[in-house]
Amino acid sequence: MIINPGPDDSADVSGYVARAAERMHEQLADVSSFIRLSLEEAIPELRGDARIVEMHRASVEGNVDTLLRALRYDIAVERVEAPTAALEFARRLAQRGVPVNALIRAYRLGQRRMNELVFREVRAIDDAAVRFAVLEAITATLFEYIDWISQQVVTVYEEERERWLENQNSLRGLRVRELLTTTDAIDIDEASASVQYPLRWHHLAMVMWYPERSVAGDELSRLQRFARELGHAANASATSLFVATDQTTGWAWLSYQSTTPAAVATVRQYAGTRPNPPSLAIGTVRAGVEGFRRSHREAEAARALATAGGHRAPTVISTTDPGLSAAALLCRDVDAAREWVTEVLGNLAADNDNDARLRETLRVFLRCGASYKLAAEELDLHFNSVKYRVGRAVVRRGRPITQDRLDVEIALLATQWLGAAVLKSASE
Repeated sequence: MIINPGPDDSADVSGYVARAAERMHEQLADVSSFIRLSLEEAIPELRGDARIVEMHRASVEGNVDTLLRALRYDIAVERVEAPTAALEFARRLAQRGVPVNALIRAYRLGQRRMNELVFREVRAIDDAAVRFAVLEAITATLFEYIDWISQQVVTVYEEERERWLENQNSLRGLRVRELLTTTDAIDIDEASASVQYPLRWHHLAMVMWYPERSVAGDELSRLQRFARELGHAANASATSLFVATDQTTGWAWLSYQSTTPAAVATVRQYAGTRPNPPSLAIGTVRAGVEGFRRSHREAEAARALATAGGHRAPTVISTTDPGLSAAALLCRDVDAAREWVTEVLGNLAADNDNDARLRETLRVFLRCGASYKLAAEELDLHFNSVKYRVGRAVVRRGRPITQDRLDVEIALLATQWLGAAVLKSASE
């Protein structure tokens, strides 16, 4: 991104500023990505689940776009309104309990990264006096913009945080979060009374979510109602516990006085019969306070796997699903998992329908103990069809599967659960 001033406009500072903003705006996606990745690396609170990351991307891009347009068209900063995505991102951080300092720090660090890009943009101006004037003009506007916009987003954050704490039965929600994170000894009976839920019993945890907000904006009330009705349908021994995490996501627990092996199947069946159900990620039934926590961690891991895999339609996913636990471990670093899957599967890791069929056939074949007959029965295919597909899968991989069969099985599990997130695109 270089500016080459002509001899007739060497002193036209405003012209240089507009031209610099225009050139940077042409690379809006790259500029925004550079700033966003820098912020996420420096501020752990911004590295949340896929939805937080996506909203952060939209917020950064909206701010960069607004700033560059103000520079390009010489719009006074006080006439600029904060981008809608930036305000919504502030609200979501407030709902998640992310400290406001993280939001403020993001704008300060974003200003610094933008300054770096601006310096790179104008360094080729030959006239030192003009170069200094252009830098001064842009950095002054950038400072005013950050100061002005950060005031707006902080105000929105504080209003949302106050409203959120008031509307979600805050004491109960905060106490649940303390139970999930504390390492100190607790009085179980006192804690049970504070959250109005029997912590000494057995628990089945769930994460429930809608993919996005509707026009009606009633997702939270629908989640609460679903959790309450699910508790009755699943024959829970006490009232279900529900805690909202944001406007479209909530945590829920069902309690049982004894181990209930059929609980997961009952929840899955109930969700399948309801109109417009939320997506569900389900843990396993576990006992006591530690079981309360562990089942929740399992549900969160399953939810992370579902979102990383790009599931948009309502889905029900459970820790008890075959292979899910192993795939969830790979989900903790999707980029590394993608590299490893490509290395293990070779061309078989291509994201297309033909290779998808070959991967599924090979996965079932290996899970059936390398039995063509059993795999054919499960896939409802002819014996020879299974044998042909397995052979084609080995050819696509580029080497036999006898030496590293376990790696192949795990890689196939990753492609089953994470889909395109760990596959090679057509352009690669």
